Amino acid sequence: MGRLVSLTVRAAANAEHTDQIPVVLVTIRHPSLSAPAYLSSDPTERISADPLRYGTRHKGQVYDFVLMGTVLPDDEKDSPPKATLAFENVDADMAKAIRSITPGTYATVDYIVVLAGTPDIIEARYTNLRSVRGSYDAAQVSLDISAEPLTAEPWPAGRQTVSRFPGLFAA
Repeated sequence: MGRLVSLTVRAAANAEHTDQIPVVLVTIRHPSLSAPAYLSSDPTERISADPLRYGTRHKGQVYDFVLMGTVLPDDEKDSPPKATLAFENVDADMAKAIRSITPGTYATVDYIVVLAGTPDIIEARYTNLRSVRGSYDAAQVSLDISAEPLTAEPWPAGRQTVSRFPGLFAA
């Protein structure tokens, strides 16, 4: 079964010309960051003039515009969704954040898609993804993100005994 999207998105996808622009909003959390990074793929509005800053407002939070390319998460049947985010390497600190991602200190990524005209309406949402791999060069910084596979969950998770679940055995 395919992903359900709004009628507005379907009409924009099938239109020859449209003013409905899909916008990717990314939230990155990592222990090395003092605060989460909120990033937008679209300069929807001017946030400030000094310093000059563009971004997207989504439910009161400002997502800063960065030059970003993305491969949307796939819906493969037997694997968790995975996506790639590629940011233009315009700041020396961008590669520093990627270098800090090591096994055991994964970044947590929330990834949503909205339309520029209606940024508070979520068209697609992928939350609690984790960074799988990061790479960088002089031109771009890339971050591969994925969900935890269900096959990594321990099984059996636990038994429903009287001591653990007393409500099940109440008369």
